[in-house]
Amino acid sequence: MANQTASYVLLALCLLVLVARHAEGRQPRLVPAIFVFGDSTVDVGNNNFLGGTRKEGRANFPQYGVDFPTSKPTGRFSNGFNTADRLAQFLGFPLSPPAYLSLNRRTVRSQMFKGLNFASAGSGLGDHTGRSVVGEVIPMTQQVESFATVVKHMYQSSGSRRTASLLSKSIFFISTGSNDMFEYSFSRSNDRKFLASLVAAYKDYLKALYHLGARKFSIVSIPPLGCTPSQRLRRLEQMGTQGCFGPLNDLSLRSYPLLAAMMEELAHELPGMAYSLGDAFTMVSFVFANPQTPDWSFTELEAACCGEGPFGASGCNQTVPLCGNRDSYLFWDANHPTQAVSTIAAETLFAGNPTFVNPINVLQLTKL
Repeated sequence: MANQTASYVLLALCLLVLVARHAEGRQPRLVPAIFVFGDSTVDVGNNNFLGGTRKEGRANFPQYGVDFPTSKPTGRFSNGFNTADRLAQFLGFPLSPPAYLSLNRRTVRSQMFKGLNFASAGSGLGDHTGRSVVGEVIPMTQQVESFATVVKHMYQSSGSRRTASLLSKSIFFISTGSNDMFEYSFSRSNDRKFLASLVAAYKDYLKALYHLGARKFSIVSIPPLGCTPSQRLRRLEQMGTQGCFGPLNDLSLRSYPLLAAMMEELAHELPGMAYSLGDAFTMVSFVFANPQTPDWSFTELEAACCGEGPFGASGCNQTVPLCGNRDSYLFWDANHPTQAVSTIAAETLFAGNPTFVNPINVLQLTKL
């Protein structure tokens, strides 16, 4: 309990400083660019431009975006900003860089030196992840290939030296792997083999990005997926009891040490590589254990704000009622956090202590 209290005090102090900076409008841009890769936790609208994506893989309709500055849906699986937006803001940007597919050739070239977002809802580390659930997605393979195309444009525009310098100072933010785990959990066979292959695929993508010029990585591990509203409903239907779906949480928990070991190994292998690894399982578990603090107040930890039926897990759409106070809910829809939770996650990634982020936080990463 003493260690947990100390961790909270350190985190709270960091958050107070960050909030004060933003209130005073003095947050400088700490890196030249931020490049985002991953799934629906950081997608800002790429799936809006995919013709074969089913409704489950899009967030371009009400009630999504109700708390976004425009109060309109943007493709973010949130009531407002997501974690990519919030982390970008702490790095000195207005919000996440734009969705890559939302830009044409001219606007890509004008934006590429400030960053781009390649993330795609439903995607994962596997090339086929998400397709059976949401239809067309942009897997990590294709996200990295799109970035490689952008790098070629950067070389053509500004030359190899300037491009390499900019990329080496930029942050590469990645949040992926959850969808692979969701899908595997429905047909479990060899957990050890699955987790090893997941981490091996992650390593390959990181090496590919490194060879394209990336040096500073901010990585988010897999959270306790079994505690999402959709998985609480799954437990209720399968077991007749309430609570988190344990088998999926077990996989999530076991993935972190493997990912951490891989990152440490890779940093020794690749000269100049540095990273910050956020322990999402510990972050979310901390909020579950401490729903009421001076910095946040969550009164609903199980049900979705947007949805109906048990745990609000039926799906978010314009016909379902919204909760009254979105900031008091942990979950926005059946699988995604509210803007309030994304803010806490980004603040912790940016300035958190070693309980939550290792070996350094993103702020420290920017100073290397």
